[in-house]
Amino acid sequence: MKSLIKIYILPVAFLLALTIQVSAQTKRDKNVKIVKTTKRTVATKSNKKISSNKVTYKTQKRKVVSVRTVPNRTIVKHKGQDYYYANNKFYTQSRERYIVIAPKVGFKIKVLPTNYKLVRFNNHNYYNANGIFYTQINNEYEVVDPEVGTIVYELPEDYEKVVINGDTFYEYSNILYEKIQYDGTRAYEVVGIIEMN
Repeated sequence: MKSLIKIYILPVAFLLALTIQVSAQTKRDKNVKIVKTTKRTVATKSNKKISSNKVTYKTQKRKVVSVRTVPNRTIVKHKGQDYYYANNKFYTQSRERYIVIAPKVGFKIKVLPTNYKLVRFNNHNYYNANGIFYTQINNEYEVVDPEVGTIVYELPEDYEKVVINGDTFYEYSNILYEKIQYDGTRAYEVVGIIEMN
């Protein structure tokens, strides 16, 4: 009888206790969101790059908005080029006009945009500001691609709808999102990164 308890009952009790402890820890930490979805037609954690050849934009031509001046701007240098920051947006200069851009991976800044939100996923802290993900490296914040599975609750207003293999997704700054429900709330889960060809 003792060997039966050692072989079957003790391991089951241990697993049950471990499951209860993990469940309690997850409920306590409101910043960590664990979401399971059944739709995984775009990417997996090991393969998150999607060729731009497979992506069809619902709006074929995107309107490029430019302005003549950017008041109260801060100049940020990246790879020898000047970028301008004002009103929680980045701009680049072209033909004496300023065009809103999304900073690319590797872009570094000293201070985060004022409207950032902390997003925790897989023990990583991301700072999401206007759809751009930053991570802190020493005293700077660097633009990075988020991990597949990262969840946000809103997208920037100029996101685009795209179709891949007949399924509709949302894209901003080459990051693909899938609309999901989490605890009765609409959310967006990162499902891949578009790799430009």
